[in-house]
Amino acid sequence: HVQLVESGGGSVQVGGSLRLSCKASGFTYNRVCVAWFRQAPGKEREGLAAITTGGGNAHYVDSIKGRFTISQDNAENTVYLQMNSLQVDDTAMYSCAADWAPSDPICSGLLRHRGGGGFGYWGQGTQVTVS
Repeated sequence: HVQLVESGGGSVQVGGSLRLSCKASGFTYNRVCVAWFRQAPGKEREGLAAITTGGGNAHYVDSIKGRFTISQDNAENTVYLQMNSLQVDDTAMYSCAADWAPSDPICSGLLRHRGGGGFGYWGQGTQVTVS
């Protein structure tokens, strides 16, 4: 069965950095869109970045461009989110999501689907606290 396991969250000071990991297993197709979302208390879940496994392009929402970078290690079936210059407003539960996506435009569309509703698989989340 499909499983997504996030790690790398924690507490960091303003201006600091964290790298989140999302290890995926159980997918039987080789074009998977993996995305990072976050949800702060009282706020809607927000898509941040996405990438298609197997060498697809990265997609970002404007609010985090230049500070966050998504990348993948295909050998490890892991997608990373490098977060730099963290601010208090970045405090949230961060989750990765995944689903089949045969093309980059579809992956980009999944990222921008409100609340991540286009993704069928989710990890348990990892908390990031910036103070």
